[in-house]
Amino acid sequence: MADTVQQLLRARLDDPAPAVKHGERVWTWREHLDEAQRQAAVLIAQADPDRPLHVGTLLANGPQMLTAMAAAGLGGYVLCGINSTRRGAALARDIARADCQILLTDSDHRELINSLELPGVTVFEVDSAQWAKLNSQAPELNPHREVAPTDTFMLIFTSGTSGEPKAVQVAHMMVPFSGTALVQRFSITADDVCYLSMPLFHSNALMAGWSVAVTAGAAMAPAVFSASSLLTDLRRYGATYMNYVGKPLAYVLATQERDDDHDNPLRVAFGNEAAERDIADFSRRFGCTVWDGFGSTEGAVIITRDGDCPPGSVGRGFPGVAIYDPQTRTECPPARFDATGALANPDEAIGEIVNTAGSGLFSGYYNDAEATGERLRHGMYWSGDLAYRDADGWIYLAGRSGEWLRVDGENLTCAPIERILHRLDPVSRVAVYAVPDEHVGDAVMAALVLRDGAALTPEGFGEFLAAQPDLSPKAWPRYVWIAADLPVTATNKIVKRQLSAQGVRIPDGTLWERQPQTRTYRIATGPAH
Repeated sequence: MADTVQQLLRARLDDPAPAVKHGERVWTWREHLDEAQRQAAVLIAQADPDRPLHVGTLLANGPQMLTAMAAAGLGGYVLCGINSTRRGAALARDIARADCQILLTDSDHRELINSLELPGVTVFEVDSAQWAKLNSQAPELNPHREVAPTDTFMLIFTSGTSGEPKAVQVAHMMVPFSGTALVQRFSITADDVCYLSMPLFHSNALMAGWSVAVTAGAAMAPAVFSASSLLTDLRRYGATYMNYVGKPLAYVLATQERDDDHDNPLRVAFGNEAAERDIADFSRRFGCTVWDGFGSTEGAVIITRDGDCPPGSVGRGFPGVAIYDPQTRTECPPARFDATGALANPDEAIGEIVNTAGSGLFSGYYNDAEATGERLRHGMYWSGDLAYRDADGWIYLAGRSGEWLRVDGENLTCAPIERILHRLDPVSRVAVYAVPDEHVGDAVMAALVLRDGAALTPEGFGEFLAAQPDLSPKAWPRYVWIAADLPVTATNKIVKRQLSAQGVRIPDGTLWERQPQTRTYRIATGPAH
């Protein structure tokens, strides 16, 4: 079995099977990797040998990004996935933090950097005549290095939902490790087509999408995610496998259902962070199997479901995964549930997800020893994610470590409330977060995005909450924002820090308010002016 990306790709250099499907064109693996070798040779020749050979990519999900990934693997240098939704100083910061001496972009993204100071960075537009000429004259590839399994293949920035993005060092060995596991789990072969619509600068697309294709020799269909065009693309490319992260299933399910939705080639959708209802609805509507798990960009915590997974749980952890109290550094006791199914001991059962065995596959954040040290404490990896675990070992997410709410002297977390609100049929997406209470502590606020054409009234919302036996009275939202949309990262994760900072001054939609000690909601206001 291959231990590095370099080895995986070299095994496909003469493969005549389809590798990339985009628009009307199909590249074989031989053609695709020939282009990658040429690109790698050009970049190695252009690079300063006295600096780290880090090549940044500011590209869309398309053949050019796939070529850049394969070129880095074959060439033995480090690819730095630059988040194309970042702007201005934040974008310049990421490029500098990753030590990029070369940046690959295209005419669509060039304007993002035109006004930026990028000292020491050479920029190439991969859709320019100059770039085509350089590649046509490429020398034979002499790799920058013969890589070892622990060498860095990519720098991938975290999503930035809870702070500034950090550059995770993704080792070569992580790609065949992840790819082999998923290929075996889902019986992926060279006859499959992997639909890659999640951003290829993010770990989900690398570990749950690209790794599967290069391990199995399956074809890749790169695309920019669109809820309205997903089904068309699946049929057009014959896609049998797709990966996702965040809320894309919810976006697709918000579109109008049609009688022939199940008429498509998709067998498996694999990802994380989908709501339980969305997993079931997507499986039914499109006639496929959805497998949802939990994993960090860092690769240090892995949690997987199986067929016996109880409602609300994300599964059981790999060996070493546990729930710890960050203050006492001891394992939290199992969760206890009352007769309604509500968590009866949140203060003692909720803790941080850790890997007691150490860092797992996490190699640290590049150029950020302080952040690395925050994750690796007391001989363990601390994820920053809150959860609780029942007596049988099933894990339930409770939010990020900064998502504790203190309501009337009681500690609450956001994720259990969100799971309950997802039961409400008109709701497509949900975010629960803290806003200041006018007296002391926090007030619970919920932002709801409704399905297309759906309606919800304050009275209906209150009746729904009253009918949920496992919802604590303290967990009833004080404020409800019926929103047109919610701020998300490039990987479709809701940015709660922006919502908390916004508070009750909503930019669109309608705000409902519930007076303390009551269960009645009323329309409070429209958008702030």
